[in-house]
Amino acid sequence: MADITASMVKDLRERTGLGMMECKKALVEAGGDIDLAVENLRKSGAAKADKKAGRTAAQGAVVIASEGNYGLMLEVNSETDFVARDENFLKFCREVAEAAKSAKATEVDAIKALSVSNGSVEESRQALVQKIGENIQVRRAIALQAEGVIGGYIHGGRIGVLVALKGGDEELAKDVAMHVAAVNPMVLNAEDVPAEVLEKEKEIIRAQPDMAGKPEDIVEKMLVGRINKFLKEVSLVEQPFVKDPNTTVGKLVKSAGAEITAFARFEVGEGIEVEQVDFAAEVAAQVKGAK
Repeated sequence: MADITASMVKDLRERTGLGMMECKKALVEAGGDIDLAVENLRKSGAAKADKKAGRTAAQGAVVIASEGNYGLMLEVNSETDFVARDENFLKFCREVAEAAKSAKATEVDAIKALSVSNGSVEESRQALVQKIGENIQVRRAIALQAEGVIGGYIHGGRIGVLVALKGGDEELAKDVAMHVAAVNPMVLNAEDVPAEVLEKEKEIIRAQPDMAGKPEDIVEKMLVGRINKFLKEVSLVEQPFVKDPNTTVGKLVKSAGAEITAFARFEVGEGIEVEQVDFAAEVAAQVKGAK
């Protein structure tokens, strides 16, 4: 049997982030071959990752990678906010975003196959799951190509915004991105509101108490007024700019000789259904099962 030295264990620990005894055991099983030990640990890590894959990952981080007039935004999920702040997790997020940006890849399956410093993105993810002990998933990505400049803004690591401008500069694009992060507009322009959303809003307005008993022509006038108000509230270019409510975002951008052509906003965990766990009941069930 090959001699397993302290330096070999140290090397394996640095490459995998695992404990000393687990690394020593892996080296013994691999006959002292560090590369084989890493491979075997990755294989076992994949099995552990599969077991954790069913657990809800609704925390995490949003990161942006941009170059010239191209920007890519990525969301990677973890189970806890604690892990979302872990430097190993954040390094993984940044590395994946850079790889996706370089390849101009936005489909998750395509991103998983990209190469990073520790093999493929998927292999690196599995190794991180093994190291950290949580379900980690690359959830989604989006990219914008601008005719002028790309601006990005990350708020608290949890909200990310990309803005594409025709004309203008990065500072203006960042200001618009900060506004989008704070206000969360539904669409760029009023005409972009989906027809089904508009119809639902009309239905809600018609059902409001002050509409009851009024002549149809009065109802229609009130409906038009309230729909116009709704459209201004949800359209980015019509919203009062957060830094100066006396002007709209559209007027701000136009005064700089620019035009917003697109924007995208990610918020960590949005749309993910989080299972509510009754921990007292769970503990009671485990105690009962152990008897």
